[in-house]
Amino acid sequence: MPLHNGLKDFNGSRDCFLSIGNFDGVHLGHQSILSRLVELAQSNNRQSVVLTFEPHPIQLLRPEFAPPRLTSLQEKTKRILATGVDHVVVYPTDEALLNLTAEEFFQQIVVDHFHAQGLVEGPNFFFGKNRAGNIQSLAKLCDAHEMSLNILSPLENNGEMTSSSAIRKAIENGDMRTAKTQLGRAYSISGKVIQGDQRGRTIGFPTANLSDVETLIPADGVYAARVEFADKTYSTAVNIGPNPTFGIKSKKIEAHLLNFNGDLYGRTLQLEFIQQIRSIQIFNSAEDLKQQINQDLLQVREILSDVDE
Repeated sequence: MPLHNGLKDFNGSRDCFLSIGNFDGVHLGHQSILSRLVELAQSNNRQSVVLTFEPHPIQLLRPEFAPPRLTSLQEKTKRILATGVDHVVVYPTDEALLNLTAEEFFQQIVVDHFHAQGLVEGPNFFFGKNRAGNIQSLAKLCDAHEMSLNILSPLENNGEMTSSSAIRKAIENGDMRTAKTQLGRAYSISGKVIQGDQRGRTIGFPTANLSDVETLIPADGVYAARVEFADKTYSTAVNIGPNPTFGIKSKKIEAHLLNFNGDLYGRTLQLEFIQQIRSIQIFNSAEDLKQQINQDLLQVREILSDVDE
């Protein structure tokens, strides 16, 4: 099995090439690291292994500062393996791990457990208690153990380093184009369809209401998006936020799949965001809202038509 829960579950080849990190989002910077990892492992007739953590260490150390996720664990591991990596080992983060010094972490995990032949990391790699280990100390440890070390240069987009934090900032601002540029794909969220107040149906625009979303929800607004369901792709208008026209203050995620007729209750939908169309507005009447939605749907069709060309 290529996916392993904890070090004891890993029965793959030791003497591997290893990369360690959180890899949230598996963005283009991560992908460059993983591609290099696979390349080195294959050229040396070894296996490539990624060690990642669940939950993110900061969730235990300072939970109030834990960033929202860009990918669920399932999606993250799926995307890592899609790069050609042989094994993903998910370490259940605990106090014992967090209390290891940088030297202890390197010796016990990198050397004793994986018998790594080489490491591949990004420029902002830290390890050990209080993040005391950095790429400089890592280089010294690798050299002492005659282990190769590849530190990849950061990828940049419009002068900004590609990073999970930069992607989160873009999504929180509704800037789905920047998020896509750094991710290498459109940002998506998944959730379960639940029954809403069915108000959209009364004005001719039935919506699927999503709940149980594990990852970062984009900024409030109306978006052009796509949904794949039953082997078909549907152009979709998504409304995120309250519905002030009807006095509803609670935040909702509502998706209207164009040209779709069917029952989605209880199903899991993945919304792939392409572009924000507008912000949330208050309309004088349901009729005014209906006219605006018709304009939104025209814009959704136009945007997705241009993207698909």
